[in-house]
Amino acid sequence: MEWSTHATATLQAAGYRRGGARAAVIEHLAAQRCAVTAQDIEAALSDEGRSVGRASVYRVLDLLAQHRLVQRLDMGDGTARYEPIVPGGEHHHHLLCDRCGRVVPFDDPDLERSIDKLATRLKFDVQEHDVLLHGACERCA
Repeated sequence: MEWSTHATATLQAAGYRRGGARAAVIEHLAAQRCAVTAQDIEAALSDEGRSVGRASVYRVLDLLAQHRLVQRLDMGDGTARYEPIVPGGEHHHHLLCDRCGRVVPFDDPDLERSIDKLATRLKFDVQEHDVLLHGACERCA
């Protein structure tokens, strides 16, 4: 199931009606490859001619987070980023360039297996995880 359909259906089942700002934020998030800030969302919607204020964007993001539809990521720079939580658990992790602020998503099946092995060894039921690696990107290194 596409994330935007899943998010809309989840909110409707919780009693929320489809609103213009909510629909715009959901559509925008569904088209993103990686985490974005509320400011990024506001600017992109404005560029598309959709007038959605920052407060509305934050309200929608808070609602989506409450229903576990987005993950809020703190990259250590004081600005939260958000990305959809895809049904089925598929996800990626992030590299953060501490010099230019560039965020690069990455997938690594070996890392996922290592996390599973660690959880088994420690007898810990890992519900979710996020890996953030700090350093310098190829442009800044």
